[in-house]
Amino acid sequence: MSSGIFLFLLFSPIQYRYPSHDVIRNPFHGILRVKDKIEVRNPASGERVAELDVATAEDVVAAVTRARKAQLLWKEKDFKERAGLFYRFRDLLLDHQEKIADIVTAETGKPRAEVYGAELFYLCDAIGFWAKSSQRFLKPEKIRPHLLKTKKVFSTYNPIGVVGIISPWNFPLVLTLGDAIPALMAGNAVIIKPSELTPLSALFGAELAVQAGLPENLLQVVVGGSTTAEMLIDHADMISFTGSVETGQKVMARAAQRLIPVSLELGGKDPMIVLKDADLKRAANACVCGALMNSGQVCTSIERVYVEEPAYDDFVKRVVDKVKSLRQGSSQDEVELGSMSSLEQLERVECQVEKAVNGGARILAGGRRKPNSKGFYYEPTVMVDVNHDMEIMREETFGPVIPIMKVTDREEALRLANDCRYGLDSSIFTRDSKAGWKMAERIEAGSVCINDCMVNFIIPEVPMGGIKQSGIGRRHGAEGIRKYCRQKTVVIDRLGLESEFTWFPMSKRKTEFLRKGLGLLFRSGWRDRLRTLKREHHASEIVAIGRKFSKD
Repeated sequence: MSSGIFLFLLFSPIQYRYPSHDVIRNPFHGILRVKDKIEVRNPASGERVAELDVATAEDVVAAVTRARKAQLLWKEKDFKERAGLFYRFRDLLLDHQEKIADIVTAETGKPRAEVYGAELFYLCDAIGFWAKSSQRFLKPEKIRPHLLKTKKVFSTYNPIGVVGIISPWNFPLVLTLGDAIPALMAGNAVIIKPSELTPLSALFGAELAVQAGLPENLLQVVVGGSTTAEMLIDHADMISFTGSVETGQKVMARAAQRLIPVSLELGGKDPMIVLKDADLKRAANACVCGALMNSGQVCTSIERVYVEEPAYDDFVKRVVDKVKSLRQGSSQDEVELGSMSSLEQLERVECQVEKAVNGGARILAGGRRKPNSKGFYYEPTVMVDVNHDMEIMREETFGPVIPIMKVTDREEALRLANDCRYGLDSSIFTRDSKAGWKMAERIEAGSVCINDCMVNFIIPEVPMGGIKQSGIGRRHGAEGIRKYCRQKTVVIDRLGLESEFTWFPMSKRKTEFLRKGLGLLFRSGWRDRLRTLKREHHASEIVAIGRKFSKD
């Protein structure tokens, strides 16, 4: 099967058993040797879902070798042929959406609604977008030189080769296959190293891609931890990484040893600013959803809220009432919130909340693990009386917590919003569109939503990414596919003369012409340029030089 050597255990609710063998040949890995194993557990119940064998260093090297061979043929296919394959892949995703929801919920603990409304929606939309837009973004660009009119100039985009995608656990389809689609449409081969917590989604999705007709070995999945990721960095031609700042720094440092390009989408501590004239009902609804979707385990989620004093009490009440009405439970229930993805992440949230309370913060809702639960559930939490000395207002929480801070005015809100090492997403709520725009220009973030939140992530026409320590590079838009390419400049001579004026041999006369031509070409204003002509004895010859360089 598509994970290499592994055993899927029988688990509910999926009710699928994959074959177990000591050695399994499959479309992604060829033959892998049995070594270490990882266990996938359902974070909502603690039940074991699957056991998978870890790819060895030799397996990763072999996967890259196979990918290079597959990529040589793939890059020759035209965009229409590539797009047709991905449309078939999208149909298969829709045909298997129930099974996909089973797999994703089993390894993440998120509600089924989020699988359909976030994971699958994004993936299906991304397929359509990149299938239609890739050729437009990657066709040769004709450049018009401002001076050398005797040259035709083009900028071209060529696939980089083998792209390694190292992804986190919070969106196991969006951040694996969602990143692979533009890389593949650009003509690359892709090797995905999914999180060891959530490898099953990528494995099954990649299997469907092969069923849709993707050439053998073009898309591979290697299962493992940090050692597997390091081997991928050491052998791929480019790395796309999504995860924490600290791990991103390690990825970049290792990639720098080979001077290969990286795209890093890292952490966020995204601020929400609510001005006194805001539509508080919409703002409160946006706050609750934007902060608590996927139990707050979203890099673009709202992690801190600044509210102008006149609107503060009303806004807080609306948020608390909304949060207390939310349902939390297993993926099989009709719920808004599922579990967190790991005990480590749950304990991180607990630690930040405890430190804030010890520093004087008050909890108005939640603030504890869900009672009588076997899974990693943390109740949706609202906190007030927080300040900027607290870790919960400065460092990424990645959990279902909404800390709300009162500010005197918009200037204080902006100052505090920018007082952070992160700069990924942000949101501003106000009825004054001009004020919102001016604040958006000043806020230090890669994206700003006015009277909305997080929605920029599902607008693939525009680039999305962070500044400061939130990352390097962009997903979506032209930048989102060109990053998987090597840009090349092609210059073509128009005239076909025997020699160029600046070519060898040099002479005293030619050197003098070049010296005199500088004033004609580059002095500020035409009067000064004409004075240059009057001062020089060979004005007519200099004019001829100028005409040569400016001739159409």
